Amino acid sequence: MANEEVMINTPEGIRAYLAGIKLPGLRVIRGSNGGMKMAVKLEGAQRGGGAAGDEKAIAVSAKGEQFVAAGAAPYAEIARQGGGYSVMATVAVAGLVVRPGTVAAITLWNGEGTGGKSYVIDRLFTHNLVSTSAKSLFSIWACVHPTGMAKPTADIPASAVNLVGNSGKKYNGMAVVDVGATVVDNGWYPWATSTEGTTVTTLPGGHLTAEVAGRLIVPPQGALSLHVVSSIVGYTFCTGASWYEAQLDLE
Repeated sequence: MANEEVMINTPEGIRAYLAGIKLPGLRVIRGSNGGMKMAVKLEGAQRGGGAAGDEKAIAVSAKGEQFVAAGAAPYAEIARQGGGYSVMATVAVAGLVVRPGTVAAITLWNGEGTGGKSYVIDRLFTHNLVSTSAKSLFSIWACVHPTGMAKPTADIPASAVNLVGNSGKKYNGMAVVDVGATVVDNGWYPWATSTEGTTVTTLPGGHLTAEVAGRLIVPPQGALSLHVVSSIVGYTFCTGASWYEAQLDLE
């Protein structure tokens, strides 16, 4: 909400105002010099009311703060538009007992051209497929590779890695997914709090999810690589990620 004052100081302006539509919030102040000043109170409006096409004022506080209420779940609209996808390797990879380097468990490469869509990472996840008789802590590590990364040599078919849309739509984008790819170490960092695996051997154990919520973005011709670091040898994991494809200004 704001207030503005506009001086109408020409005969043409006065005639135009008098002949025009009188909007709510307008009032005319006639000055002693014969001019007229129009005081305007600007207010936002939204559709609503008793009849079709009616408008009502937007609810605001005394400080001009707008009151709103979510009409859907946070990600419902962007998922409905079909821009959200998930991918997960179906073959378990042994967790590392050192910081990741130049080999990734799974890599998601953005095949868009210059100026194309970016991949906004929603979450990372991993599933402990096989454990050992000893307890182990494990965590997800991620590395974002900048624009200019070469396309991975092995494009795994969508059916092999469960690459599907979050709203059930078939994926038809430019992503390339590789497992066990050799990558450049552009900086690996842990995500999410470590969790503990089961001591029952050869059976599926715990899973871990990192809610990234857009804190990682893969630019066109860049990539996201993931791996799992475990406190002991012998734990294997199926790892993946969810993302939204969006047109962003990265300058």
